[in-house]
This record gives sequence, structure tokens and C-alpha cells, in this order.
Amino acid sequence: MHKQVQASTPGQQGITGLETAIILIAFVVVASVFAFTVLSTGIFASERSKETVFSGIQEAQSSIEPRGSVIAYKGIQSGTTSTIYKLTFIVSNAIAGEPVDLTPDYTANGSGTDPDVSSGAESVTLISYSDKNQFLNDLPWTVSWLGNNDGDNMLENNEKAEITVWLMHRINGTAITAAGGIDWSSTGGITASGTTLTTNDEFTLEMKPPTGAVLNIQRSTPSQFDLVMDLN
Repeated sequence: MHKQVQASTPGQQGITGLETAIILIAFVVVASVFAFTVLSTGIFASERSKETVFSGIQEAQSSIEPRGSVIAYKGIQSGTTSTIYKLTFIVSNAIAGEPVDLTPDYTANGSGTDPDVSSGAESVTLISYSDKNQFLNDLPWTVSWLGNNDGDNMLENNEKAEITVWLMHRINGTAITAAGGIDWSSTGGITASGTTLTTNDEFTLEMKPPTGAVLNIQRSTPSQFDLVMDLN
């Protein structure tokens, strides 16, 4: 029996194993690059989302909290009008949070004219004031440290600071005289007698640290002024 061998048809082409391997490798490289791009984009988006969440939490959480009452001090404007010329309250660091910079732009020594500009100081914490007559965005304020503190102006865990907000300028060493007609345009205090606090007035203080939630304090003045008043 004779076997017939069919000759190959001219013009037919085949794919060798080497060419197949090259094509396969090319597909794998392209797929790897695409997968890396997708993963990188996903990781970047995830990191940005995490940063946004952390930033929102940081802004929303309290960094300072009040301790105790708001104390008001009576002053006499123009020799006859009783008003409140300063307010004090105590703050501490909330839930052992990040330190809060309480560097003040002013100091007070209890004699002469208070408050005094603190040369070279740059405050990053602002205190604003509002009532039915006005809004003052950046009131003068001073700080005194109570009890345990490490000597700097950072409010840290287990530290307490007494904040004094100056609505008016004290012009002598007594606690019953407030400024009459002193220009506060450069410091932000109350200027006109028609807008000073009187009896049964409502007002709001907002303490705004560089990070964290704003501390909001709302109080009303009593129906009769004493030299020192506890505004519960």
C-alpha cells in the first residue's frame, strides 16, 4: 500500500511559539499597566476621602470648652452711665485634644490703662461679640493661666486659662471706671455710649481657635448692676 503525502499549499502562514509568547507578554504588560493605574487612582481617591473625613472631624470636634461661669465687671462711662467694660471666663482643652494657641495681642497689669498692646504678639485665636446693636469681629482679649501650666501660651491637657474680653478701655486702676469717648477703631472695642451693654441686654461671644469648633457663649445682663456679676 502506498501512502500519499499532500504537499503544503503555497501562501499559507502559521504563528510560531515565539510570536505567540510576544503577543501574550504584550497583553500582560498592557493589562498590568491598566490595573496599576486603576489601583493608583483608587488609592489616591481613598486617601483624599480619608483626609476629607479627618479634616471634617477636626473642624467639628471641640478643642476648647468653658469651665464655670461668665463674670461681668461694671464700669462707669462718662461719670454717670453704668455698663459692662469686661467679661471673664475660664476655658480648658476639650477631651485631651490638640493644644490651642492662646497667644494674646494684649496684656493687662491692673493699673493705668488696660488693656495694653503686646508688642510683637500675633494672635491666631479670635473673639467676636454681637448684640442687638452691633457685631464686633475681633475684640481685644487677654489671658491669665490658672494652676498647672508649662509657661507657654498653648492650652494643653490639664491646663486652664482665664480669658478676659475687653468691651471697653479701662482708664485708671480702679475696677469701676471704663473709658468714655476713647477711640477703639484700631482695637475693635465698643465706642459709642448708645451701644454699650445695659440691664437686661442679651449678647453673644464666640471664641474662634485656629482649628476645632467655635466656642459659643450666650448670656444676658441682670436687671441691676453690681460691681462684679456672675452671668449664669
